[in-house]
Amino acid sequence: MASSSLHMADAYYAIVILALVLLCTIGENSLTDFELAEVRGNQLKDRPCEEIYVVREGETLHTISDKCEDPFIVEQNPHIHDPDDVFPGLVIKITPKPTKV
Repeated sequence: MASSSLHMADAYYAIVILALVLLCTIGENSLTDFELAEVRGNQLKDRPCEEIYVVREGETLHTISDKCEDPFIVEQNPHIHDPDDVFPGLVIKITPKPTKV
């Protein structure tokens, strides 16, 4: 009889854990693709522009140039042969706009 009680308790705990896992999964996937893109876009905009810049996913030379206010990115980076061929992890040189004191 004690053995049967243990099996029922194990089954109960397994069901509770499964329910918690499902609830957590539903919560993580509640954002739409548009909302996720908006969040990622805001994170990219909030990053500071430093002299050595690592390109992140979703960025282009145009968006980096606008964000960092540096229109001469291609001229300063001779290793970029095709401005349309920018990928995450690419290291580029930026001349950030001087901050006003």
